[in-house]
Amino acid sequence: MLLESTASDFDGWQALVSDSFVPLDTEPQRRGGFRGAISARDYDSVVMSHISANPHAVLRTSELISADSLSSAAGARADASTNYYKVSLQLKGHGMLIQDGREVSLAPGSLAIYDTSRPYTLSFDCDFSSYVMMFPQSRVNLPTDTVGQLTATSIGADHQLGAVATQIITQAGAMLPTLSKSIGIRLAGNVVDLLTTVMADELAETDEALGEGRRLWSEITAYIDANLADPQLTPTTIAAAHFMSVRALHQVFEGSGESVSGEIRRRRIAACRHDLADPLQAHVPVAAIGARWGLSDPAHFSRLFRSVVGSPPAAFRRGSLS
Repeated sequence: MLLESTASDFDGWQALVSDSFVPLDTEPQRRGGFRGAISARDYDSVVMSHISANPHAVLRTSELISADSLSSAAGARADASTNYYKVSLQLKGHGMLIQDGREVSLAPGSLAIYDTSRPYTLSFDCDFSSYVMMFPQSRVNLPTDTVGQLTATSIGADHQLGAVATQIITQAGAMLPTLSKSIGIRLAGNVVDLLTTVMADELAETDEALGEGRRLWSEITAYIDANLADPQLTPTTIAAAHFMSVRALHQVFEGSGESVSGEIRRRRIAACRHDLADPLQAHVPVAAIGARWGLSDPAHFSRLFRSVVGSPPAAFRRGSLS
């Protein structure tokens, strides 16, 4: 997706923001004319946008979320069933983000996260501009219920990593439109990885008691990452390596938003996507990349990749490197 558009009235703005992100309601904050602009680019489902507009409010309501689910079931919106995180970096002006019973003030330099699968409100009482990154929750290697602790908070504000993320998002926002598609995909993916690290750091700082279950989840997913290349990696072998029953292993993943097997698949496909979109690995056969990450049967790899990504691995590579 490549979108660069300006709205000179409020009806046009509501259509523009919904087309750029997920369906949203908007409300004016003052009488008179309105003007807003969005520049958005899609880098393998990571959408990087620059927004500037007059004062207004944006609402993601329960009704819109329900309508998304219904339209997905009817096949009207191919991506309606995907849950996304959005991370906003305020550049100019001030605003407020409200979600999950919390609210956070948005000032220049502040970094905040919100979840499109639950209602939220963004309100700006003056002219503003911001960078917004939107990416599937599946790209974040943290349990969704744990990340839910961070919505409508200022992430990274008191940590050096937060300052690094702010600087890199600012630089990436300026650079991405000038880069080739394949390099842009790689850079956008790296920014998402950095944001995941910032979130993990924030969670560790704010809640040391993420508990035994959280500690086990982190330990087990690190083990999964270290053994993705092993075709024999299964819940049974993981449970044995951690001296627990398979049932106990599944209990560790309850509430994480993914089963053990699903977590293995998700991480394998994410690794394959990364390598297939890497221009430095364009000479490596598709089947070899699948085998590298534990998917040694080319036909199974192709079917699994297509079911997750929406296109076969070879077609995905051609689109990413073109």
